[in-house]
Amino acid sequence: MRRSAPASALLTLASLAALTTPQVHAQSDAAKTQAPLDVVVTVGMLGDLVEQVGGDCVAVNTMMGPGIDPHLYQASARDVHDLDKAELILYSGFSLEGQLGKVFDRFSRIKPTAAVSEQAVGDDQLIHTQDAYGVDPHLWMDAGLWARNVPVIAELLGEQRPHCAEAMQQRAEAYQASLAELDDWIQASIDSIPAEQRILVTAHDAFGYYGRAYSIEVAGIQGLSTATETGVADIRRMAELVVERGVPAMFVESTINPRTVQAVIDAAADQDHRVEIGGQLYSDAMGAKGTLEGTYIGMLKSNTEHIVSALGGQPAPLPEALAAQIASASQDADQ
Repeated sequence: MRRSAPASALLTLASLAALTTPQVHAQSDAAKTQAPLDVVVTVGMLGDLVEQVGGDCVAVNTMMGPGIDPHLYQASARDVHDLDKAELILYSGFSLEGQLGKVFDRFSRIKPTAAVSEQAVGDDQLIHTQDAYGVDPHLWMDAGLWARNVPVIAELLGEQRPHCAEAMQQRAEAYQASLAELDDWIQASIDSIPAEQRILVTAHDAFGYYGRAYSIEVAGIQGLSTATETGVADIRRMAELVVERGVPAMFVESTINPRTVQAVIDAAADQDHRVEIGGQLYSDAMGAKGTLEGTYIGMLKSNTEHIVSALGGQPAPLPEALAAQIASASQDADQ
């Protein structure tokens, strides 16, 4: 279902992970515990949570940046270096990271390593699938569900930097409150879409949790993994759905070539149904670093505004506290 990382990179990673003792560093233990915790995370959605909770007590290195599709990610020599020197490795799990999950299992023998979402989210909250995944790994599309990662992150970070634990707990509680407001705002905004137009059509099935949480039907041209090829039958099937339901807009994704979406639009046009591109959504990666969309809250805010506006709704007013936080993040991005 997915393209594997280069064999040489995986072998090197595996060799590192097979070590039984960590390297000896010149820095003393006392000095090390006062320095920012060196954390490697896989995806930006998780990395932003770590930064929000950890504050100045962490230095976060995200393996997969803006525009990177985790389904197709290939390990690099830089990853080997970063994972080797990291004090803590965090990944989401549920097969999102593919073969790297096995590497992280081996790294867990020599340094703190955790699949955060697997610790935070119970089986009863997962969307189970009949494909190679077994579970839909795109949990961040539901703000309330993704918020469950926050206390787990606070505990994992606090174990490594005890002198920061109290402050990180306070930051975690404040951020959870912001995510709860975001969750409510998304629902209020989706509710404004006329019922007959409440269908979200995208390039692949990354929005299942979004659809379940906020009561909007979702349809993807591809399956959960972008490693699968889109065929003529997939295009035809989606075009028929778009025409039958009178879908006014479809959406491209920042990590996926828009050609499949355009093919469906062209096929619908052949049946005299006009479909607009409602905007670019962030699915498997956030926006560029230093932009509002480069934060988890900004990512979901941008997605929801595009979806709601294109499908005939009106985004709800932002809660005052959340609006202030977003304004602050926007100012930081402009600097």
